[in-house]
Amino acid sequence: MLAKVLSGATFGIDAYPVEVEVDITRGVPYFSTVGLPDNAVKESKDRVRSAIKNSGYVFPAKRITVNLAPAHIKKEGTAFDLPVAVGILAAEGIINCQNLLDFIILGELSLDGAIKPMRGTLPVAVCAKELKKRLILPVENRREAALVNGVEVYGVPNLAALVEFLNGTSSIEACRERPGDFFQNNGAPRPDLSEVKGQTQVKRALEVSAAGGHNVIMIGPPGSGKTMLASRIPSILPEMTIDEAIETTKIHSVAGTLETGHALVTRRPFRSPHHTISDAGLIGGGRIPRPGEVSLAHNGVLFLDEFPEFKKNALEVLRQPIEDGRVTISRAAGTICYPSVFMLVGAMNPCPCGFMGDSHKECVCTPMQIIQYRGRLSGPLLDRIDIHCDVPAVRFKELTKEGASESSIDVKKRVDAARKIQSARFGDKKTFSNSRMTPRHIKECCRTKGDSSRLLETAVDRLGLSARAYTRILKVARTIADLDSEENIHTRHIAEAIQYRTLDRPVV
Repeated sequence: MLAKVLSGATFGIDAYPVEVEVDITRGVPYFSTVGLPDNAVKESKDRVRSAIKNSGYVFPAKRITVNLAPAHIKKEGTAFDLPVAVGILAAEGIINCQNLLDFIILGELSLDGAIKPMRGTLPVAVCAKELKKRLILPVENRREAALVNGVEVYGVPNLAALVEFLNGTSSIEACRERPGDFFQNNGAPRPDLSEVKGQTQVKRALEVSAAGGHNVIMIGPPGSGKTMLASRIPSILPEMTIDEAIETTKIHSVAGTLETGHALVTRRPFRSPHHTISDAGLIGGGRIPRPGEVSLAHNGVLFLDEFPEFKKNALEVLRQPIEDGRVTISRAAGTICYPSVFMLVGAMNPCPCGFMGDSHKECVCTPMQIIQYRGRLSGPLLDRIDIHCDVPAVRFKELTKEGASESSIDVKKRVDAARKIQSARFGDKKTFSNSRMTPRHIKECCRTKGDSSRLLETAVDRLGLSARAYTRILKVARTIADLDSEENIHTRHIAEAIQYRTLDRPVV
C-alpha cells in the first residue's frame, strides 16, 4: 500500500515542502530510501524501526521504499524521521490517511518513540502558512513555530500521541504565541555604558556609530577598555522590531543556535569570534552552507577583537557583506544568500607592542614594523569602516573618580531620536539608517555649502581620501547632525566626522 506525508526542509533561511512517499509491498524484508538522502536520512530506518516497535506497534516485515520528493534536491538532517514513521503506519492502515495531507510533519525520533527538538522550524512554519497547511512538530519547537500568524501548530511529545491525534482518539491544543509577548520579559539587564570609567570621547564616537549604524574600529593600548566598550554597544542600540526579531530568529533557527527556552531572538545579537576563525566560520560554508558569524550577527553587532590578527582572507571576504548587507555562498548543492546587516566593531593596538603614542610607556616598534602591522588591514576594508577612534589609556584620576557617568539609557534616548529622524527621512524598509544610504540619498540628504565644503575638500586633499572614504565622512556628518536635530550639515559636523578617520593619517 502507498501512503503520502508532507514534510519540509530548509535551504538557506527559507523552507520548501518535501513529499514523503512510503510504499510497502510483499517480499524479502528491505528498507530503501531514495530521493538524494544524506547519511543522517539513510540512518533514519534504524531509528524509525525501533521507535515504532517501542511505541507498541508492529514494524512490517516487508519491502519498504521511501521516496523524498523533489528527488533532485539533496535531503539532510533527521527531520524526516517522524514523517517516515507516520507514512509506514499509514500504509499499514494503523493511521487514518483521510486528512493526513492537511499537515506538514517533521521531527527526529528517539529509539523509545519520543520526538526530539530540531532546528529550522520557523522557516518551515512560514512555508506551512504559504501552503495553508497545519504543522506538527516536537513539543520543544512549538512556541518558535507558532510565532508565524495564520498557521496552526501542534506540538507532540512522542509517536504514540501523534498516532492517537491523527486517528482522532485524542486531542492536542494548537499552540498560539504572539511575538509581542516575548518582548515584555527581555531577560537580565545588559552591561551598561556607565560602568566604563573615563573615555568620554570614545563613548561619543560609539553613540554616533549606534545612531547611524556605522562601522567603527577602536585603536588603543592594551587595557584601555576597548573590549569593555564594545560589549556595551548593544545596550545603546534601538530595540528590535518584530520583523527584525523574526528574521534574526530564522537565521539562528537554521544554524541551531537558539538558546533553550528562547523561541524568539528579542535582543540584538553580539557576536565575538576568536581571531583564529576560518573563512567558512566567519562567512558561512560547508558542503550544504550554514550561516557564519556575519549572518548570526544580523541586526546586531559583530565584534572582531585583535582585528589585524585575523587571517587576511577572512578579513577580505567581509567586504561584500559589509557593502551589500548579505553574503552569497556558492556550492555544488546550490547558491545560498544569507542576510548580514550588522555593525562591524573592530579593536586593535596602535602598533605591535601596543604603546605607540602612550605618554607613560615607550613604544619599541620601528616605523616599518608599525606600517607592516597596520598593513594587515587593507585600504578597501578600512574604507568600509566609517569611524576610526583612538582609545587612550585610562588615568588613575578617572579610575577613582566618584559618581557614575552617563548611563546607556540616557545615550539610547538620543540614539532612538536620531533613528526616528532617519526613518522619517527615508520612509522605506530597505534604508533604515544613515549607514545604508545610497548615492541618491547622499546627494539629497548630505549637501554641504561654504565653509563645510572647503573643510571637506582640504581633508580629502591632505589625507588622500578615496571616494568611498569621502562618502563615509558625509554619512557620519549626517548622523551627527541628526543627533543635534539639525536639518542641515554644518561645519562642526564635518569637523567631527573628519576626526573619526584616524587610520587615514600618516603613521610618522
